[in-house]
Amino acid sequence: MNRFDQIEYASLTDVGVRRSHNQDNLAVQLAADDAQWRQRGHLFLVADGMGAHAVGEKASEQAASVIPHTFLKHAQQGPPGAALRKAFIEANAHIHACGQANREFQGMGTTTTALLLRPEGAWVSHVGDSRVYRVRDGWIEQLSYDHSLLWEYARIKHMDPEDVKDIPSNVIHRCLGPEPLVQIDVDGPHSVRPGDVFLLCSDGLSGQVTDAEMGAVVTVLPPAEACQFLIDLANLRGGPDNITALVVRVAPGLEANGVPAPPKRWGMPRPPWWLSTLAVGVFLAAVATAMQVNDWSGGLFVFLLASAAIIAGLAGLGLHYRQERQKQTEEEEEPASAPHIHRRAACRIEQPLLDRLARAVTILKQRAEDSGWAPDWSVYEQHRAKADEFHAAGDLAAAFREYCRAMLPLSRGLSGHRKKEEVFQPIWDKHTENGRRKINPTNFSP
Repeated sequence: MNRFDQIEYASLTDVGVRRSHNQDNLAVQLAADDAQWRQRGHLFLVADGMGAHAVGEKASEQAASVIPHTFLKHAQQGPPGAALRKAFIEANAHIHACGQANREFQGMGTTTTALLLRPEGAWVSHVGDSRVYRVRDGWIEQLSYDHSLLWEYARIKHMDPEDVKDIPSNVIHRCLGPEPLVQIDVDGPHSVRPGDVFLLCSDGLSGQVTDAEMGAVVTVLPPAEACQFLIDLANLRGGPDNITALVVRVAPGLEANGVPAPPKRWGMPRPPWWLSTLAVGVFLAAVATAMQVNDWSGGLFVFLLASAAIIAGLAGLGLHYRQERQKQTEEEEEPASAPHIHRRAACRIEQPLLDRLARAVTILKQRAEDSGWAPDWSVYEQHRAKADEFHAAGDLAAAFREYCRAMLPLSRGLSGHRKKEEVFQPIWDKHTENGRRKINPTNFSP
């Protein structure tokens, strides 16, 4: 990424179907101009609180408030990975202290996943099982590691987490708050290319919608529509937990008005101020010496100016050396791990996938008619007609996008009429075999 305004993003959080209140929180902290973009970048965060009553909500709210604020304080003092780590550590201390101060809040905690986009790439800071994905060239890649019992067992056994049986997926062993100290995962910088899409979500989404499904949706829909569709899909499948989605799309290198970004300016970099000041001081000292040799008036004044410039330059050099040593120490003590992709799945839009989505839209439409829902039928008909037209023409991506848009008013209609225990089936033909989830050859629908 070359510019601060090269992204489009949207976020949405929902209580789900079966929960009484929402314990998820999110935060977005954008750079306002190119200078801030180079200094700190764009920060995106999703937190999923844990605890009875409003305790989990309080923990996730504190994480969403403390981490962005603390990151700003440290962003100019060292490498971005160290600044992220310090922000997470301070948030953990803040949440833990709150839990210790009030007996009702003891044990409060929250998962937290943050994505930082900067000129050099994407940084991920993470604790818990909320996730961050990157979607690129028909693949969805999980950039965060689930700190769950299931993933740890899979790691020890050298298995794919999808292949682990008889271990609950929602038991986590690391989060912010319960303990005074917590290990923070910091990973980066991952490469960022024009057209990349990043998705941050709580497990209320990733637990109900497969990686491949999420990847296909965020590929074809703008961020705001993608967030709405994914949350509606999770609710259609039962919505047992709070659901949060945050989608960030990296645009090509264009200005906001579509004019190509200006080319890079080549040339010598501007020297630091202290070096320029030293050079001026040395020059003035030479002038003062020449004036003294030639017995010109004003030599003493020029000599004093030269002395002041040299002293200021040496002070700046000392400060620069101290900052560089501090930065080196931070990098040695708290190194960020090398960029790592923990899991990837194909999310290309192919004919079998499109057929299943079209069939799901038809079934949901029939359900709406039978149950007397009141969706916006004109919107449905408009997008369904476009989808069928693109489908017939062989434009699979466009057809998939319009089928998603046709499903949105139907799912919105369902949300106002369903009961909390009601689950809409099937969606994309969920199959089971011997009680296990069966992955079909398209890597899309279990």
